[in-house]
Amino acid sequence: MLLHIMILSLFIFPFTMALGTLQGSTINNIIKPNCPTHCGNVMVPYPFGIGYDTGCSLDNSFHVTCNTTYEPPKLFLRSSDFEIYNISDSEVRIHTTVSYRCYNQDGSVRNEFDWWISLSKFTFSQKNKFIVLGCDDYSLIRGTNGPDFSNGCLGLCSKTQDVPSNGNCSGMGCCQTSIPKGLDYFNISLYSFDNHTSIWPWNNCGYAFVGEEGSFVFRGVTDLYADSNVEDRIESSVPIVLDWVISPDAGCSEPTECKGNSSCYDVEGGGYRCRCNTGYRGNPYLDPGCQDIDECADPGTNPCYGDCINTLGSYNCTCPAGSFGNAKIENDCQRHKDSKFSSSIFIIAMVCGLVVILSAIMGILYGIRRRKLMKLREKFFEQNGGVLLQQKINSQGSHAAMTLFSIAQLRRATNNYSQDNIIGRGAYGVVYKGVLYDKRVVAIKKSKIVDGSQAEQFINEVLILTQVIHRHVVKLLGCCLEEEVPVLVYEFISNNTLFHHIHSKSGGMSWLSWENRLRVAVEVAGALAYLHSETIMPIIHRDIKSTNILLDDNYNAKISDFGASRLVPLDHEQVTTLIQGTLGYLDPEYYNTSQLTDKSDVYSFGVVLAELITGKKPIGADRSNAEKNLATYFVNSVTENHLYEVVEQRILREGSLEQIQAIGDLVKRCLNPHGRDRPTMKEVVVELDNLRKFTTHPWTQQQTFQETRSLVLDVEQLDLYEVPLISFGTKDTESHLSSTYMPFEENIPR
Repeated sequence: MLLHIMILSLFIFPFTMALGTLQGSTINNIIKPNCPTHCGNVMVPYPFGIGYDTGCSLDNSFHVTCNTTYEPPKLFLRSSDFEIYNISDSEVRIHTTVSYRCYNQDGSVRNEFDWWISLSKFTFSQKNKFIVLGCDDYSLIRGTNGPDFSNGCLGLCSKTQDVPSNGNCSGMGCCQTSIPKGLDYFNISLYSFDNHTSIWPWNNCGYAFVGEEGSFVFRGVTDLYADSNVEDRIESSVPIVLDWVISPDAGCSEPTECKGNSSCYDVEGGGYRCRCNTGYRGNPYLDPGCQDIDECADPGTNPCYGDCINTLGSYNCTCPAGSFGNAKIENDCQRHKDSKFSSSIFIIAMVCGLVVILSAIMGILYGIRRRKLMKLREKFFEQNGGVLLQQKINSQGSHAAMTLFSIAQLRRATNNYSQDNIIGRGAYGVVYKGVLYDKRVVAIKKSKIVDGSQAEQFINEVLILTQVIHRHVVKLLGCCLEEEVPVLVYEFISNNTLFHHIHSKSGGMSWLSWENRLRVAVEVAGALAYLHSETIMPIIHRDIKSTNILLDDNYNAKISDFGASRLVPLDHEQVTTLIQGTLGYLDPEYYNTSQLTDKSDVYSFGVVLAELITGKKPIGADRSNAEKNLATYFVNSVTENHLYEVVEQRILREGSLEQIQAIGDLVKRCLNPHGRDRPTMKEVVVELDNLRKFTTHPWTQQQTFQETRSLVLDVEQLDLYEVPLISFGTKDTESHLSSTYMPFEENIPR
């Protein structure tokens, strides 16, 4: 078993180009001279080879071992006992190892094995899944892919009838979850809630392993029996998929191993690979490199029905002398007829003359149109406050914080504002996804027309927002004023909205644990406190809601959409405005008085916090009248000591009763109908931070789990871990992304 733990600095290179062209190449073009080509049924192409210090591989970190005591021989990673199943397009498949923990009838551990693996020069593919088998088991997987990574999976069932028999691995006896791209190390630890004492007669062991998705088929309760031999089946048939790179610390800008007629390309996450140029094939890592393909010798792949002449990297195919047409199309070559030769020349000359005349006319019209467009852009630039903005940028020295984009840059970034690039629509305009010339992905918002009399106010707000630098506020990068409507450019946040993650139930394991909900709440509250009290001029967002809270790839919260925001002069505590906001989140005091204060954002945040801990939408058309408005319903529940009836069941399992009561009281104070009696956002941050310090993880505090479990007797176990599946391009995704940089259409100006 120690060999399972000893994976030293090794990587296996699945030489794609060589394998793909092996049938048409000589052995000398795949391997070094006098080196073995196979181990059993597995091809071993250069740059790695069989044996240590044999010179058959690029260096010793590429060598593999061929064990000839087997019939047929088997190929292994270096000196370990990890068998290589095959080497394919940029991947290597090795056999997996199963972690297990088995118990005696009295709950004592009979035997156990925890496994870890570390790689060098290759990483674990996202094609793998982390899988846990057992009805009283949960397992943690920890690793590194740059930043540290940790995840877990949970299997629960109390009787054999609970275990699905259709191969479904969804948490009842079998659980699976994804691992991130670029992972080069992980370890697996297996735990049990009750040491299998209640299910021991038919399930006394728990298992955890990493394997290629789809290679393991769960056979239901038969896989959980003591005599199922499921461990042997997994280790003999389930592979781990590895991705490879050459020199993970180098890139194509440095000297490479790419030989003649090949090119280097960088691999995401570090390192590079080589590939043959078009029209060449062979081994790009082995001198003399890739060789020219004689396309004329393979008419099936390169059809030519005329005269074929091979060239370096390509071929020429022309019709025979005295004929014309496309020689690559059968029967397309046509012979010239002498009687029509002079008339053909005349027609060609006429057509050429017409083309020249039309080209000249089009050139003149294009020039006129171009001058008109330039004047129109100058008009829009001045109308939208561009001159004023340039003056302020020059006077304030804000070049680094504010970018003035041209219309050409943004149209190129959005493919001329293609409908396919739309990621949001709302009351304030349309948002497009764009890619700038420097490869930055951005969100480009075409706002509604700005009143010329308010251009100075618009420019002042843009300048102030560009100076808002907070890790939980979406960054405004710049704007374009050459369009009829101002165009704002924001950083692109890709992981959808908080609303989507709260209300979109997609099955699997959700990241929205009690601890993560508190973290998101603290992040949003901290950003609002920053806007209210730490910017040059206080900023009231005026439209805080879960659809305006975005999540990045690491599930960090970011406040977006400042289309309704207002600046508050330093000598004022409130401003009088036309009412704008979203039903369910709108401060009733602001609605009745039109007096906007920072406490209006506190009210809206209170609704978001209630939404986080109840999992309910702010306005529920399908709920009873008493429950229709979440804010009112929540406050009444806290007042009447019914809080635990409205809190989401998962929170009752993971949080302590004191924490839940404390956050319920905080929400009630945020939702106070009188703004003066609500806490400030700074006070909210302090209270939420204190709650986070006492967060108890349900997997490490068994007693808390047992105490809370009695409150949720009727909860199905399938809702424990629901993984949100975000699939861009679908109608559902488009509806969620509509709010990513836009409020819903229910925003109501009055």
